[in-house]
Amino acid sequence: MTEDKETKRRRFANYRTATKLVRGGTERSRFNETSEAIFMNSGFVYDSAEQAAGRFKGENEGYIYSRYANPTISMFEERMILLEGAEAARGTASGMAAVNAALLSQVKTGDHVVAPKALFGSCLYIIENILPRFGVNITLINGTDLDQWKAAITKKTTCVFFETPSNPALDIVDIAAVSELAHKVGAKVIVDNVFATPILQKPLELGADIVVYSATKHIDGQGRCLGGVVLGSEEFVEETLSPFLKHTGPALSPFNAWNMLKGLETLELRVERQCDNAEKIAAFLGDHPSVKSVRYPGRDDHPQAALARQQMARGSTLISFEVDGGQERTFSVLNRLSLIDISNNLGDAKSLITHPSTTTHSSVDDETKAELGISDSLLRISIGLEDVDDLIEDLGYALSKQTA
Repeated sequence: MTEDKETKRRRFANYRTATKLVRGGTERSRFNETSEAIFMNSGFVYDSAEQAAGRFKGENEGYIYSRYANPTISMFEERMILLEGAEAARGTASGMAAVNAALLSQVKTGDHVVAPKALFGSCLYIIENILPRFGVNITLINGTDLDQWKAAITKKTTCVFFETPSNPALDIVDIAAVSELAHKVGAKVIVDNVFATPILQKPLELGADIVVYSATKHIDGQGRCLGGVVLGSEEFVEETLSPFLKHTGPALSPFNAWNMLKGLETLELRVERQCDNAEKIAAFLGDHPSVKSVRYPGRDDHPQAALARQQMARGSTLISFEVDGGQERTFSVLNRLSLIDISNNLGDAKSLITHPSTTTHSSVDDETKAELGISDSLLRISIGLEDVDDLIEDLGYALSKQTA
């Protein structure tokens, strides 16, 4: 017997994470394929003119155009709903499309948005440069300071946006506390959960209203394609987000959605192994004489270690650390690596390292970089699935061959 979507969702909600990741959201065509099918078509046909008219009016279910919805994309969205514990979700063409849509779909001239200064460069650009063009008022704060959140959030605040852990310094924002403050004035809470992944942190369970991901990162996890997703309540997704996406067009490719579905099948396995590796590498870096400091949420010396343990299952797959020396010395470390790749991407099966000051945060002014701890000697490393001893040997060689 064929189940409707709601019945199937309720049944799968009772399964554990690994089962949801492998089977959640799967719909089979009349051919009963084992793997999810890729529906690469842009349009759909109707049995009659009446059916077409009814579908556009919303009187009967079915697909209209792949910019609006598509069977493969719907399977990806449904699996993410089950994983995140959300009511609804929409896929997007990239992670930044997800961030942009989550913000622009709900703000208007005169509204107020609060966000930390510690954001990925493109996120900060949207907050600082794009939203003000439309008359949206912005307040930027230190996201780790609850007193600053209390002072910044007012009755005019429409929403707050933050990353936790942040990019690249891995600051931790108290999701529950900020959500409580925002909800007192009716503001929505948007959390970019890309560094924690849905395996390690559940923002909706902690009080957030909306969660965004760059699915390009851990969800695909193998450097194959771009994608994003926004998750939240049925009301927000259907009434606010979906019309915005429908008419502005940042649609997720069905082929990319299929890659995301395949990536989700191994997400938990990959993240757990990456965290195992990250813990050992963070310990190695913490003891190395050529490393000035290490920032990893799983370490006791992290400034928000207690909060990280409270809201995250583990310490993340990302580490940031400072080389003992300036930019030239730091570049020499990067250039001596033979296994770990220099790349601004993250969440990949391959370990990747970048110099945030000259790459991901190169557009941030020097004063803000200094305030956020993004020095010329800071490196961000995304830990992959390689043998951890090979990664440690590669880092050890690069660090030991520095010249003054």
